[in-house]
Amino acid sequence: MADLFLLSKAQMRRIERYFPLSHGIARVDDRRVISGIVFVIRNGLRWRDAPGEYGPHKTIYNRFVRWSRLGVFNKIFAELARKAGKPSRLMIDATHLKAHRTAASLLKKGLFPRRIGRTKGGLNSKLHAVCDGQGRPVIMLLSEGQMSDYKGAALMLPVLPKARELLGDKGYDADWFRQALAERGITACIPSKSNRKKPINHDRELYRQRHKIENMFGRLKDWRRIHTRYDRCAHTFMSAICIAATVIFWL
Repeated sequence: MADLFLLSKAQMRRIERYFPLSHGIARVDDRRVISGIVFVIRNGLRWRDAPGEYGPHKTIYNRFVRWSRLGVFNKIFAELARKAGKPSRLMIDATHLKAHRTAASLLKKGLFPRRIGRTKGGLNSKLHAVCDGQGRPVIMLLSEGQMSDYKGAALMLPVLPKARELLGDKGYDADWFRQALAERGITACIPSKSNRKKPINHDRELYRQRHKIENMFGRLKDWRRIHTRYDRCAHTFMSAICIAATVIFWL
């Protein structure tokens, strides 16, 4: 497996504590299967095209779907981000992720929402994220593509960690959002919209640091199954995003 991705033993020790307990017959090697999942998501492969060194492709796919339903990958991301400590600075933004026709083919069917919406760019999903001062994601939310930035911010607000300041673009210039941040002791560094009658000053030098969250989105989109959504179910797609964020920023 010299040319293939393989999690190190140190990386496995950090995440294996969050794996479900096996019952009855012992599971296939966790390190090999999880590495196969990462390889498929990063390279945008079909599950059947996973290299044979990772084992049967059905085993890799079934493990990914089963643990996605259990929220295992989401928990791993959240716990590793939490253990990094409370950030002194936060950044907030959102980006669109194009939905492939295979993901949008069952748009109206199913019990759970697929988080796919229609915008000028076609069918897509939207990833809302909050990062720390180093550009590492600490909170992520998946929504329909047409959801506005400030509505996504309202959903993430209850779990927003305490920080000294928060950087955001004009899409987050709303009085209620500024007030909510002030109540939490967070200084808002957000430019005013052009239609605001009385513009609010912001620290322009500090605002230049906001490129770090844009870089974070760029690194996530380097993974082909993140840049283009192939997964029909929202929970599996969100698990893929959490896996990418964990491997890139927290392992």
